[in-house]
Amino acid sequence: MIPKKYGPMLFSLLLSGLMSLLVSGVATLHAAGLADGVLALWMSAWLTAWLIAFPTVMLVAPFTQKIVGALVKKT
Repeated sequence: MIPKKYGPMLFSLLLSGLMSLLVSGVATLHAAGLADGVLALWMSAWLTAWLIAFPTVMLVAPFTQKIVGALVKKT
């Protein structure tokens, strides 16, 4: 098991990986269709996107949490 203190980093890693996989897949299929080699193109686009998405999520998540906290009714 991973120590609890690494939870936010693991969350950011998984979220950015899954979201960049999905978005790059949709964008690649939209641009290239189901042509030969599209899977390799998608994986290349995904890795590039993930390299940008992971640190972005790490930086933006605390700010986003503050915004959500301000918008959500406190019970």
